[in-house]
Amino acid sequence: MPDSPDSVPVTVNLGERSVLLIGTAHISKRSVAEVREAVAREQPDCVCVELDASRYATMSSKQHWMELDIRRVLKQRKGFLMLTNIVLHSFQRRLGMDLGVQPGAEMAAAVAAAEADGIRFALCDREIQVTLRRAWRNTGWWGRLKLLAALLAAGFSNEQLDGEQVEALKERGALQSMLDELADYLPQVKEVLIDERDRYLAQRIFEAGGSRVVAVVGAGHVPGIQRWLSAFAHRAPRAEELEELDHVPPPGRLVRLLPWTIPALFAALVGYGFLRAGAEVTFEKLAQWVLVNGTLAALGALAALAHPVTIISSFAAAPITSVNPTIGVGIVAGLIQAMVRKPRVVDFENLSQDVTSVRGILRNRVTHILAVFFMSSVGSAIGTFVGLSFLTSLLRGGA
Repeated sequence: MPDSPDSVPVTVNLGERSVLLIGTAHISKRSVAEVREAVAREQPDCVCVELDASRYATMSSKQHWMELDIRRVLKQRKGFLMLTNIVLHSFQRRLGMDLGVQPGAEMAAAVAAAEADGIRFALCDREIQVTLRRAWRNTGWWGRLKLLAALLAAGFSNEQLDGEQVEALKERGALQSMLDELADYLPQVKEVLIDERDRYLAQRIFEAGGSRVVAVVGAGHVPGIQRWLSAFAHRAPRAEELEELDHVPPPGRLVRLLPWTIPALFAALVGYGFLRAGAEVTFEKLAQWVLVNGTLAALGALAALAHPVTIISSFAAAPITSVNPTIGVGIVAGLIQAMVRKPRVVDFENLSQDVTSVRGILRNRVTHILAVFFMSSVGSAIGTFVGLSFLTSLLRGGA
């Protein structure tokens, strides 16, 4: 395979300071070598990397996974966020395995090179949870469905790239076409994942200090960071500007009211049914509601190969949780699955490897719990709307 051209580092002058931006592909062996050589050659005052504290902890210590409490994740309603993290990591790690390199290896190499030479390093990226939550909040319902579909397609595709294709990701033309496609598909998500982080990374790099800085970032961020750093050379950024990018906007009034819509509609339909159609017909429709909602939630759990106790519990809980805005059937199913099949040490140790395949996800008890959480939630959501069609017949007297 012929060598592809290396990415060209970009130097940004900030008066008496200079920042060397090294654009990398996150699953590239060549990027790892480039980073090591640059740190050794430049001997900067500070090395900045595109990592946040959480990802750095995950990358640098298996103990980080050992301390994960999956039940707490579900109770705090962070199941979907964690599932998104795992899907993204699955896609990137699988491509990296094809090329014999760990995702983010060039960031780890930058930190290791800095530590070996006694150079200070700075974690400059925004926390991944903040980024995902901002992306979710800034996207409408249709956009969220598209985002979820894209994540699942990426996480479970069989796409493979060779080394030459990965190096091509660092070239401006190929990279820009990818970003343009993302902007057309989901402009709100592109703004949060790319544009906002360009601004965030640039300010953190600017504030890192030192007369000579080496910044290791994904190649897609280099043009944006370069523009922002050049702007900061004329006007220093303010702390509140960074705080704004770290802020997750609260849900709108409609979103806050939405969880109460189904319970209110359910109560109204049942109340009207007792008055219009009578108790016998209303109880018949309620039985249909319970049967459909519970069955589809149980089928969702079954599709995730949940424990029989979890499947039965999903059936029993779904009709109740569907009219309770404070808890979902996925949380119930996940917590029960966590009790009957408690995660083992080996599950945490193999987590990074198991997320690369559907079989591994279902074998690993941590990711299996999340799969049960997700599939039972989807089943119950479908069952809720199907079940409502039976209840709406009460408006016609149950006919």
